[in-house]
Amino acid sequence: MKDFFYAIQDLFVNVLFAPFDALRALELENWFSANIISWVFIVIGFVAFVYWMLQLKTFNANGEEDKSISSHSYL
Repeated sequence: MKDFFYAIQDLFVNVLFAPFDALRALELENWFSANIISWVFIVIGFVAFVYWMLQLKTFNANGEEDKSISSHSYL
């Protein structure tokens, strides 16, 4: 049973956290390169937000949404 938990530890420490260790080593060499990953995620989130807002605007302009007060049974 002890080997099972050591296998889980080995999986996380040596395999799944390896990208984070590489990123930590990269930060010591070049801070801007290490933070480009954060900027990529920020840009992806912003693009997804803009897409979602444009879709909401499209559905609102078509009048497809039920805006009545009693649209849900619990109201």
